[in-house]
Amino acid sequence: QVQLVDSGGGSVQAGDSLRLSCAASGATFNVKALGWFRQTPGKEREFVAAVVWSTGSQMYSDFAKGRFTASRDIVQTTVYLQMNSLRPEDTAVYSCAAIHRQRTPLRLADASSYDSWGQGTQVTVSS
Repeated sequence: QVQLVDSGGGSVQAGDSLRLSCAASGATFNVKALGWFRQTPGKEREFVAAVVWSTGSQMYSDFAKGRFTASRDIVQTTVYLQMNSLRPEDTAVYSCAAIHRQRTPLRLADASSYDSWGQGTQVTVSS
């Protein structure tokens, strides 16, 4: 069992930055990947970024490339999402998620691949 606590959201102005955190606890030795998704009311949840735990390999959605950076802290079993140059269209609830069951192949951009989810943290970007 893996528990996730995500945090770091807030209200900022366009062009500002935020860093989201997601701390994992429990059976973290099983974690294969930690990812970030976001959801706006009326829209489907969409993939933002993910980190493969064993290698640190990262995957990003097109809108995140060049602005967002995902990273991991192995000691603290924590993943971060550094978000720079935020835009109003980035406004959403951001949630972290963990893959800790065997998945072959790992489909990091697919929300259905993830086994545990954090509570979500609100990011609001104003013009």
